[in-house]
Amino acid sequence: MHSHSEKYKIRLGLFVAGGLALFLIAIFIIGKQKNLFNPVFKLTTTFYNVSGLQVGNNVRFSGINVGTVDKISIINDSTVRVDMLVRQEIKQFIKSDCEVAVGSEGLIGDRLLVISQGSSDAPLAKIGEELASTEPVEVDNIMASVEVSAAYVEVITQQLAEIMVKINSGNGTLGRLIQDSTIAENLNQTIVNLKKSSRGLDENMEAVKHNFLFKGFFNKKARVAERKKKEAEEKAKQDKF
Repeated sequence: MHSHSEKYKIRLGLFVAGGLALFLIAIFIIGKQKNLFNPVFKLTTTFYNVSGLQVGNNVRFSGINVGTVDKISIINDSTVRVDMLVRQEIKQFIKSDCEVAVGSEGLIGDRLLVISQGSSDAPLAKIGEELASTEPVEVDNIMASVEVSAAYVEVITQQLAEIMVKINSGNGTLGRLIQDSTIAENLNQTIVNLKKSSRGLDENMEAVKHNFLFKGFFNKKARVAERKKKEAEEKAKQDKF
């Protein structure tokens, strides 16, 4: 009985020591994540809607987690105040004109606060200073907009399908033009006639140029064109040098 009691005490002591070690490790990990053991300073901002942000969520600056959300409180029906605890060594980079936005770890990840970089000539943010904020875009609003766009696309697709059916069946001007061979032949003949008329007009103009009544006019026009061409070339050479 005495030997059994000694083994029981040893097992109990090991169990308690192991539990205490796990508890201390958990406290250390949680405290490190929540900046309980690091010197921090406080910043604050306000939103109309925090979009699911919770106390303990990360605060990110330049893509790095630099703090946590300390407190979320409703000021009035249109303002929610968010207090942040940021590591002290980051204070030298936070400017007074930095803006805070509600972001996300991913498409469906936890919410977080993102502090944007300020301008180089702006003063550093003071402890407890309120930074400007950018309102988050709600996922519900995005989905509603996508649904409206999808509805418009569906209507446009349906209308295009109806137009193609009419064209393929020969209805409408474009449909008749494509389907009716007689109209197509008439259109081709019209184009041929236009080409012939244009060729005849060119021949008439060439004959007029060689007529002694108009030869002087066309020669003068050619000389003016040649003079303008030379002037343009001279100007281009001068501009080049």
